[in-house]
Amino acid sequence: MLIKEPEDEILKKEQAFKIIRSILDKEGREAIYDLTGLAGGFPIKKEDKKLLETYIGPAIYEKKLEKLALEHLGGEKAIAFNRTTTGILATIIALTKPREKIIHYLPESPSHPSIPESAKIRNTEYLEFDNIKKFHIPEKTSLIFITGATMDHKIIKIKEFKRIISLSKEKGIPTIVDDASGARLRTIIFKQPTAIQLGADLAITSTDKLMNGPRGGILAGKTELINKIKRVAYQFGLEAQPPLIAAMVRALEEFKPSKLLRTLKKRDELHLKLKKSFKSFEKTPTGVMIRPEKIKKEIQKHQIKTPLSPKDTSYLWSMILLKEHGIITIPAAGMPGASPTLRLDLSAADAQKLEPDQIVNILEKSFQKLLKTAKEPPKAKKLLLGG
Repeated sequence: MLIKEPEDEILKKEQAFKIIRSILDKEGREAIYDLTGLAGGFPIKKEDKKLLETYIGPAIYEKKLEKLALEHLGGEKAIAFNRTTTGILATIIALTKPREKIIHYLPESPSHPSIPESAKIRNTEYLEFDNIKKFHIPEKTSLIFITGATMDHKIIKIKEFKRIISLSKEKGIPTIVDDASGARLRTIIFKQPTAIQLGADLAITSTDKLMNGPRGGILAGKTELINKIKRVAYQFGLEAQPPLIAAMVRALEEFKPSKLLRTLKKRDELHLKLKKSFKSFEKTPTGVMIRPEKIKKEIQKHQIKTPLSPKDTSYLWSMILLKEHGIITIPAAGMPGASPTLRLDLSAADAQKLEPDQIVNILEKSFQKLLKTAKEPPKAKKLLLGG
C-alpha cells in the first residue's frame, strides 16, 4: 500500500499540483481538463472589486447572497462559509455539547470526513448509518445529519429522507442536510424537493460543486439555528470573507440548471462507448466513474500481478491521466479523505473540449500505462509522491 496516511494524501496532492504547474508552464491552460465536477470559478465583476473591503463588502453582498441562497436552498436565513467543511464544524460546535451524540444517515458509506472529524473535535459520539432498517436515534442525540448525495454521487431516496425527518421531529432534534452537490443533483436531475422543503432545519451546499462558484459553502435554514451558528463562525473566523461572498453572489446569479441537464446525453454516449473496453465503469448523474476495487479487477484481467491496493491503483491511474493527458480528477488532486473513486464529470466546463471518443481513447492509453506501472511499485510511488 503506497498511500497509507492523510499525510501521504497531502504529498500526493502536492505532486499533482507540481504536474499541473508543469503543464501550464509548457502548454498553457488549454492543455488542462478539470473533470472533477468542482472546478468552480471566481466570477466577480469589475464593479465588485472596489467594494471588497472588510466592512463594506459584507454590508453589500451578505444580503444579496442571502436572497439568492434562500431561492437556491430554501429556509429563513443564510450564512456563507469559506468551506462547506467549516460550516459543518461551526454547526456541530453550536448545536451540540461534548459527550452527546451525532447521528448521520447517508445512501452509502463512508461519510465525507468533515462530519466525523468535526464530531471528534467537539468530543461527541458519532454514529453512521447507510441502512434505513438499522437507523435509530439513541438517547442524548443532539444533531442529525443527512447526506443528500455522497462523494460518489449516490442519491438518497425520498422515502428514506422523509422517514429520518419524521423520526427527528418526533424527538425534537434538529436536522442538517449535507447537500454539497446534492442541492443541484437531487433537485435538478432527480427532481426531488429541496432539503428544507422536505422538512430539514438546515441545509448546506458547496458553491464550487457543479456550478461556477468559488470553493465555499452556504448554510441556510431556521433563523434561530443560523444565529447560533453565526456566533461560532464569527468567533473562530470560519465565515466567508468579502471577495468569496461576492463571487458566490455572481455564481448563483449565473447558475442555470439547463447546463447540468445537457450533460445527460453525452454521459450516456460515453458510458456506452466505454463498455467496449471496460466493463466496470458506472454512470453517475453527470458522468462516469469506476471504483478502486473494480480498477484492481480490470488490472487482474490482464494477468498482471501487483501488490498495490485498490485505492493505490485508482490514485495511480488518476495521476497518469493528469501527467500524460492533463486530466484532473479527485483521486489525484483531491483533499485528504476525499473519495478514491475515479470519476469523470461531464458537467465541467473543460469537458466541453473533449468528445466521448477522445475520452475513451485517453482512458485506453492511460490504462495501458497503468498496467506497466502497477508492476513496479517503486515507479508507482515516485509518480504518486514525487522525490
